[in-house]
Amino acid sequence: MESNIKIAEANSQAIATELLKLFADEQVLYTKTRNAYWNMEDTHFYEREKLFDEQANQLTAIIDSIAKRIRTMEHYAPASLKYFLEITHLTEVAPDQNDSSAYIKELLSDHDSIVIHCKENAHRFTSEFKDAAAGDFIKDILEKHENMAWVLRSHLK
Repeated sequence: MESNIKIAEANSQAIATELLKLFADEQVLYTKTRNAYWNMEDTHFYEREKLFDEQANQLTAIIDSIAKRIRTMEHYAPASLKYFLEITHLTEVAPDQNDSSAYIKELLSDHDSIVIHCKENAHRFTSEFKDAAAGDFIKDILEKHENMAWVLRSHLK
């Protein structure tokens, strides 16, 4: 059955393409956050292990929402590590040290990168591609990353 969303196919494809990039970014950030959770060792272990676990769980929910949004638009959300690494804005590099501050700095940089990507697309989705719902959707993701970044920054003070 065909969708009644009424978004031009070219616009739908453009939005899906940007959401797929975000989907890949989220997958890479999730993996890096889990890496921090599994491998961090320092005097802040207990509190920061909980922090990394909570943020990884938040990212899982974001990843799922993006995949569902892409599917709602009648596109597919491929789940391949190779594909994610080809289209992500993020690097797969991990800190040289296993202390929590090094992980936090790396994760913070990635959250900031995702915030920038979301800000660039929020207006485009609404204005250029005529999809206010997609604009609202990406603004919600932007706010979640701003909040996670704020929490990470708080641990560096």
